[in-house]
Amino acid sequence: MNVTDADVNMTAPLDSWISLNDVVSRSTIVVILGIMINYINATMVHTFSKHYIFKTNPRYILFIHLVLNDMIQLTVVISLFLLTYIFNTIYVLLCALFILPSVLTTQNTPLNLLFMAVECYISVCIPLRYNQLCTVKRTYAVIGTIWAVSCLSVLPDMIVLLTTESQQFLLSLVICHRDTVFRSSYIRNKRDGTHIAFLVIVWLTLYYTFFRILFVAKTADVNANKARNTILLHGFQVLLCMTVYVQPMFTQFLLSLFPRQRGLVFFTVFVISQILPRFSNPIVYGVRDTTFRKYFKRYLSCGVTRHVHPQTEFKF
Repeated sequence: MNVTDADVNMTAPLDSWISLNDVVSRSTIVVILGIMINYINATMVHTFSKHYIFKTNPRYILFIHLVLNDMIQLTVVISLFLLTYIFNTIYVLLCALFILPSVLTTQNTPLNLLFMAVECYISVCIPLRYNQLCTVKRTYAVIGTIWAVSCLSVLPDMIVLLTTESQQFLLSLVICHRDTVFRSSYIRNKRDGTHIAFLVIVWLTLYYTFFRILFVAKTADVNANKARNTILLHGFQVLLCMTVYVQPMFTQFLLSLFPRQRGLVFFTVFVISQILPRFSNPIVYGVRDTTFRKYFKRYLSCGVTRHVHPQTEFKF
């Protein structure tokens, strides 16, 4: 899940002695990476929007939703990173408003990967029912379900915050961290339970679809073999998303090795857990697809794309 409910904070307390040069250089690196990744993602969205055939394929629709979700998530976390890195502390309510969309988009990612795996499974294992089960209307209904599930998981946290915390706390300045703002033990327990449930459901689905497709692939079906590789990539992406779950332990491990480099440690962990998964999604899913890649490259290089008629077949 590319930033968990727990640690979408994104940054941790900064050392008071961190130099201005460090702040400027690290902020610049994050901004440049964010602009590059969002430019690539925006080009993919533009490619999708320009060709009708992409809009009628459930697989492309789920992929482009993943891209849009990543764009929102990356924009929010980098904005919060800059606010926290530059000002160190921000108002509780402002912090909460940044954390909520980060959590929503983070939880959307594994659910989106789950349905992408299911769609892949249907196309290979029960192809005769594909057109019946995987329609454009149902695909958008799935996307709505993804957002609804994430909202039902996250919005109660905001309600608990507003109803249980004092006005003085809500208007106070804090280091913007999930556990600093949402302090209720109920929220923490619910968060942990939600994470476990999400991961169990996603991994069981990936395992099931992978082994079912693997069985079909024994028939030497080319599409089945490609689908098997796609499911493996889904698993790889979920692993990247899970880095945020081990973020606290990973941070403590690095701090034990480099106790005098706290600022650098927190910055490194942020890049690995928040930016790296966003960077890999376009490569894993967009660039690998031969049909999509052909037209995406033209838009990326500002080439002419008139009189192009993409094929209907999706290449894994």
